[in-house]
Amino acid sequence: MSIPDQTAALRGAVDLSSLRNRPSTPSPSAGAPGAQDAPGLIMDVTDAMFPEVLELSKTVPVVVDLWAEWCGPCKQLSPVLEKIVLEHAGRVVLAKVDVDANPQLAQAFRAQSIPMVVALVGGQAVPLFNGAVPEQQAREVFAQLLQLAAQNGVTGSLSTAAAPEETAPEEPPLPPHMAAAFAAIEEGDYVAAAAAYEAALAENPRDDEARAGLGQVKLLARVQGADLQAARAAAAAAPNDVEAQLLVADLDLSGGHVDDAFDRLLDLFAALEPEERPVVRERLLELFGVIGDEDPRVGRARSRFASLLF
Repeated sequence: MSIPDQTAALRGAVDLSSLRNRPSTPSPSAGAPGAQDAPGLIMDVTDAMFPEVLELSKTVPVVVDLWAEWCGPCKQLSPVLEKIVLEHAGRVVLAKVDVDANPQLAQAFRAQSIPMVVALVGGQAVPLFNGAVPEQQAREVFAQLLQLAAQNGVTGSLSTAAAPEETAPEEPPLPPHMAAAFAAIEEGDYVAAAAAYEAALAENPRDDEARAGLGQVKLLARVQGADLQAARAAAAAAPNDVEAQLLVADLDLSGGHVDDAFDRLLDLFAALEPEERPVVRERLLELFGVIGDEDPRVGRARSRFASLLF
């Protein structure tokens, strides 16, 4: 995996002009030449503060992580990015963008699916990669990014000095089944993670966290290694092939196309004979749990689903 070649990568790969001149929060205070103090090497970025981030990218390359709370692959990738950024000790910054809370940034970066990772170098955007990638591949991309930044004169760093932190209270240990599930997810073993969540639910059927986690790891297991284009072609060729439609819905939802996933399954549910509907109903309910009932897209889909049932 490699990033686009040299300075050509900095010529308008993503149009950020609409975000440059809006009011921003106060800029970090400048330090010595080539160095700058900032609130931190990892920051949550909003639409309103983006001009500040663009300005910061003239000193140090900024890696932008476009993510969402409901996105399972995002939760795999973000800790990897944070680890690598911290290891670079101020030579690169991570800007985390929640695409649901910041739609203008998502639109500006043309975020068709998430996780999506883009770099800012000298105020210009450089596409890096889409999807959760292995840590070693991410490290290689960071190394190439620093080379590209140096070739374009962006060689500063941020001060990593910080005031002493108050000792935080120790968090209580995770319940055994949840700890086992998290450990399995870190290893990429979704089958073991699902088994751990199922064991937690067997002990407490009202454990909403375990239920949501089970839906997420089942989704990750189903889409792992799947080819989106091949899946779409198979689904288009067989509109009533339940398994083909379910796979595309899974891929759409994991890529951030939540409404498309729900609409596909609801259309399929409406077209099937009553005896064929239970598997689609089960998948819909599972994906509702992955996204969460507080999301308005789930509310809309549930309303249509109810109308189809009655």
